Formats: sequence, structure tokens, C-alpha cells
Amino acid sequence: MYSEKVMDHFQNPRNVGEIEHASGVGTVGNAKCGDIMRIYLDIDENQVIQDAKFKTFGCGAAIATSSMATELVKGKTVQEALAITNKAVMEALDGLPPVKVHCSLLAEEAIHASLWDYAQKNHIVIEGLKEPKNDIHEGEELPE
Repeated sequence: MYSEKVMDHFQNPRNVGEIEHASGVGTVGNAKCGDIMRIYLDIDENQVIQDAKFKTFGCGAAIATSSMATELVKGKTVQEALAITNKAVMEALDGLPPVKVHCSLLAEEAIHASLWDYAQKNHIVIEGLKEPKNDIHEGEELPE
């Protein structure tokens, strides 16, 4: 069962679309369920996120977490955005069913991927930011 907030962000997603000439763009996916999430950030000269948009191919929870993630990063500094976890996204949505927690992980990774792209384009290092995974299951052991 989804919370009212999840349903609201699924049915009325905020910040859908692209940012032309974005400061950073991050795309991540989940090969197991087929969700793909792309987040665009517009970051000013003071490293403050002025705008965030997303395009997501996936289930309702993936769309809701993308929508909430873009809401959470707006107005934050790059460092503050880096600190947004999947848990923060889930809490902002009043929770997700256990089988949909991976959607919040996608949102966290997409934020990190867009920050990574921004750092690469501007030849800067963002303290604590690691190179993102293309697939949130990358590096996991596959069952035999």
C-alpha cells in the first residue's frame, strides 16, 4: 500500500522534463526491474542547485521518488544534496513498501550521478562523492 504522498507524487509529479545545458545530468538504472532514472541539475556559481528536473521510465514508486528527490535538492548546496539519502527520500514520501525501497536507492544514486557529472564538467572534487554506478546492483554477487 502506498502513502498519500507517494500517490500524489506519482499522479502529479513535480519537475518532469529536461534542463537544456544542465550543469549535471545523471542516469542510473536497475536491470532487475527495468527502471531508468535521469536527473538534471542547474547549479549556480555558488554551488547552489537552482533547478532540478527528471525523466524516469519505471513504476509509480520510481516516478514518485524521482519527483521527491528533485524537490529535496532544489535550493540546496552541492554538499547538502550529496547528503540526501534514500532513507530521506522515503521519509519525505511517508514510506515505501519493502519491495519498492530500490526506487529510493535509484533516486539517491541519480542525484550522485548528476553531481558527479557536474564535478567532471567543472574539473572539481566534491568531498565524499564517489563515482556512481550505472546499475544500482553493480558489484553485487549474482546467484548461481
